Amino acid sequence: MDRRQFLTLSPDRHQTRTATAIARTATGITPYTGAWDTLQRIHLLKRTLFGVTPANVNAFSSLSMQQAVDTLLTAQPDPLPPVNNYGIDDTGVTPGATWVKAPLGDEMLERKRIASYKAWWTGQMINQQASIHEKMVLFWHNHFVTETGMVNDSRFLYQYNLTLRQHALGNFKALTKAITLDPAMLVYLNGYLNSKGAADENYARELHELFTVGKGPDSHYTEDDVRATARVLTGFRVDRANIVSLFDTTQHDLGNKEFSGFYLNKVISGKTGQEGAKELDDLLTIIFLQPEVAKFICRKLYRFFVYYDIDAATEQNVITPLADIFRSSGYDIKVTLNALFTSEHFFDPLNMACLIKSPADFCVGICREYGIPFPSDYTNQYKAWAVVHDRAAAMLQDFGDPPLVAGWDAYYQAPAFHELWINTDTLPKRNRFSDGLVSAGGFNGLRIDTLAFASRLPHPEDPVALVNDSLDILYRVGVSDTVKGFLKNKILLSDQSPDSNYYWTQAWNAWKASPTDASLKDNVESRLQALYKYIMDLSEYQLS
Repeated sequence: MDRRQFLTLSPDRHQTRTATAIARTATGITPYTGAWDTLQRIHLLKRTLFGVTPANVNAFSSLSMQQAVDTLLTAQPDPLPPVNNYGIDDTGVTPGATWVKAPLGDEMLERKRIASYKAWWTGQMINQQASIHEKMVLFWHNHFVTETGMVNDSRFLYQYNLTLRQHALGNFKALTKAITLDPAMLVYLNGYLNSKGAADENYARELHELFTVGKGPDSHYTEDDVRATARVLTGFRVDRANIVSLFDTTQHDLGNKEFSGFYLNKVISGKTGQEGAKELDDLLTIIFLQPEVAKFICRKLYRFFVYYDIDAATEQNVITPLADIFRSSGYDIKVTLNALFTSEHFFDPLNMACLIKSPADFCVGICREYGIPFPSDYTNQYKAWAVVHDRAAAMLQDFGDPPLVAGWDAYYQAPAFHELWINTDTLPKRNRFSDGLVSAGGFNGLRIDTLAFASRLPHPEDPVALVNDSLDILYRVGVSDTVKGFLKNKILLSDQSPDSNYYWTQAWNAWKASPTDASLKDNVESRLQALYKYIMDLSEYQLS
């Protein structure tokens, strides 16, 4: 039996409640052959992008399902690096110039650069192309976690972000190796302190427990495996001057490393000199022979992109065959995602509109869906990006700083999972952000132009079409005719006769004919602001 929790919000107490719906689903990863219409397209886009714009919907309307998935799985080039938006830099980085290769700054300067990095990263999400790439960077950040305060080197953090980007849609084994050697990760989990005389087990433990085989019922790595792994990884260091990692042969354990029956009792022979660094390849070969690696990662992909509850049917019909594809492809991330996003299970109606938006989906998504304009000059642009980052952080998702090495609670904490995003503190913050953006004064310099948004819809002059098209973009669940009637009659028509659609049509056309007339503009804009404020305040807007 498959459980789907449908979110309802208590308007008087701002609390979440769940109503459990019991439904059976036997769908698996057999290729989907059903309808490919607006409903399916927007579901695919909402799950793979941060928000969906009318332009996205139009661009994908002529594509087949496979063409749409191919487009979304297209990797993007590295973006331009972050720049000095903070002013005085004692290392000589001038305003507007990048700091990513500059000397390490003092504590105050590093805080400024880290804030610059977080704003820049938020900007990449807001300006994402029609590709899953940005969402995969965030996914891998939640998997291979680092925390800015513990790394405390902005240049390492930027290089870590590049590592995630460059492997986000590539090979998972290659990504695991790259992260193992990444300077930020070496600092974060004490890998740079790991020596032959005092093996540090921090990274070794997380490599098994959180990064590869996980803690599932069939994962039986041992403490001896952790100790052997730590010995393999002795000798790796960071070079802060050149912003790279290196291998110190004098600190590498030269002995043989023996692994448990879970890893087929494999032995890694100790190697001397620079050959010692190649023991990492031997280690990953041993780990990736274990089928649990593929199952563990496929479960995480499933919870991030489909639904949080993996019952016995889902494990059998989706996770196991998807893991087989992952392994047989040599751990190709793109091949695996393609199988998931073209499957009958992904388009099962039970898997639509069943996830609560993460703060990233909510805050970045609202900016993208409405096409909120951002300043073009870098100083104000970074300030505006920082506003979005800070709102998401206040809602429990601080890009760059998950709370623990395990990532954000909503992706692994049973049984609540994604329901943890909504509580008595975060729901009002979501409402204040959306209300502020749609108001005449905006929110800290950001503002939704409701006239521009409505103008991008097919028939904004028709109140029925305007309501329907707006809900198609902004909601993932259908609403009753009563709600639609309220939006049209109470808000757009000012409670006139339901047959008086011409009132809104005349108002819209009058403004379009004389766009500089302030009274005509205010008549239309005030109604649109009320319309979109109401839409975003309903619980349906929290679902993806």
